[in-house]
Amino acid sequence: MGRGMVYDVCDLARTLREMGLDGYAGYSLANWVCMAYHESRFNTAATHYNDYDGSTDFGIFQINSRYWCQYGSQPSANICRIPCSALLTDNIAPDVACAKTVVTDSDNGMGAWVAWRAYCEGRDMSQYLAGCNL
Repeated sequence: MGRGMVYDVCDLARTLREMGLDGYAGYSLANWVCMAYHESRFNTAATHYNDYDGSTDFGIFQINSRYWCQYGSQPSANICRIPCSALLTDNIAPDVACAKTVVTDSDNGMGAWVAWRAYCEGRDMSQYLAGCNL
């Protein structure tokens, strides 16, 4: 497993577009870039332990171990059917695939991400793609 990397905003935007997130489930590319910025600051190796339930969030999209990926022997629904460690490498294909599952399987779409609700939803997000020539 690699140590991960921190994406440049435009490189991430291009990568997410290539992986089919622009317009996915009705969300523009700017929504995905905004969410990734506020969840992980574009760091593919980011983790965050949640005191309230003992779960951990993983990767560039901070995908939660309670529902979406398997972390060791912790109880998990593992809806994405992947080990959480797969979300921590510089290959974000597993992160994107799981994020697509989250946004379509959760009841609130991108609202499944607290940071998206707090910093992106209903806001002008054009600055996240500014100067990227997409």
